[in-house]
Amino acid sequence: MARPDGRERADQLRPFKIELGVNAHAEGSALVETGRTRVWVTASVEERVPFHRRGTGRGWVTAEYSMLPRATHDRGQREASQGRIGGRTHEIQRLIGRSLRTVVDMKALGERTITLDCDVLQADGGTRTAAITGAFCALYQAIKRMQAAKLLSHNPIRNYVAAVSVGIIDGEPRLDLDYAEDFLAHTDMNVVMLDDGRFIELQATAEKEPLAKTELDALVALAQSGIRELIAQQKRAIVTLG
Repeated sequence: MARPDGRERADQLRPFKIELGVNAHAEGSALVETGRTRVWVTASVEERVPFHRRGTGRGWVTAEYSMLPRATHDRGQREASQGRIGGRTHEIQRLIGRSLRTVVDMKALGERTITLDCDVLQADGGTRTAAITGAFCALYQAIKRMQAAKLLSHNPIRNYVAAVSVGIIDGEPRLDLDYAEDFLAHTDMNVVMLDDGRFIELQATAEKEPLAKTELDALVALAQSGIRELIAQQKRAIVTLG
């Protein structure tokens, strides 16, 4: 049975595209598209660190995430106009930051902060996973520029990292859920993985039926195959940029 967006296989990613160097001002930038989800990412380098890093010789990588008012079917309010960041936004920002810090040698980065701003232009499921996948490429670009400027002696990035969603719908494990599938899923999970196969995070929730170990294994295997494909596309984009 065809999936809501026309995909014919359960193990098929949505059409994926990533373009680097899309912002003339930022040290790194990327526009990532996965199906109808589109996320704009910029990487900014600052010669300072948060208070808890001062004097340690170690850097910091962090992220901010936001969804534009008309990224979804109905207009949402800007969180800035409400005077506070919502719980979902805070959770996603922390996830993106954790995912990127894991792959960076902070000692080699030195006392600098790299901030990844991830703005959702259009949402159709998988915004946090698309943000992680795109943010890594923007981060990589920023690091290369720092190397070119002789600010770094070597590349502090230790691994590639990407993320994807998986879920179970009508008893079938599926890869890379769009919004329609995410709404129907009995279980959904976000997976963040390195290019060497190690995991940073697995966020799984069973909403209707408890998740069996065999189902969990099937979802993890599906996510692994999808992330390997995404990392291959990250590498092609980075090589193309030069």
